[in-house]
Amino acid sequence: MNLEEAIQHTQQLSGRWIMPILLHLKSSGGRFTPLQKQLQISPSRLSDNFSRLVSKQIVKRLSPYERRHPLLPEYELTEYGELLFVITQCLQKAEETIEAGPLHRKSWTWPLMISLYHDYTRFQSLQRLLGNPSPRILSMRLNELCDLKLVKKEITEQPSLRYTYQLEDRLYPIVDMLWGELLKIEIIQ
Repeated sequence: MNLEEAIQHTQQLSGRWIMPILLHLKSSGGRFTPLQKQLQISPSRLSDNFSRLVSKQIVKRLSPYERRHPLLPEYELTEYGELLFVITQCLQKAEETIEAGPLHRKSWTWPLMISLYHDYTRFQSLQRLLGNPSPRILSMRLNELCDLKLVKKEITEQPSLRYTYQLEDRLYPIVDMLWGELLKIEIIQ
């Protein structure tokens, strides 16, 4: 898996409910109601998230003939969903090690951290690499990561005023472990 693919996949997993849904989909048997109760999510919110996941071809809604009960909705991971499931497990392990809460809930957090790990330290280079997210959202995410003491922001004045961003030293081994896991996924596929 190359850097651009890793950024794309981790961005797909951004959001409050995407990773929890993928992590618990199999244990709920793909059934809507058990998953809804397990995650303690409102039915409309779960339905909206499933609609998004289906449109991105991450999950597939089973036809009435494929379900255990023809009237109750069921879902299963697609091949792409299986890939994202493995990535989700890697991200969850990294988040538990970092102990800064669920970082996946906000968009661009993991793509930013992976980019910083690969020495994209300037705002413009980060923005280009990530596919041009708005400067406002990128700036907000970087500031939030700085506030969490996961990223350090440095100012240089030569030749002109510039900000550079770097992962905090304690994060390099964790993101390195994550990157190693992401590279192994390519071999499995």
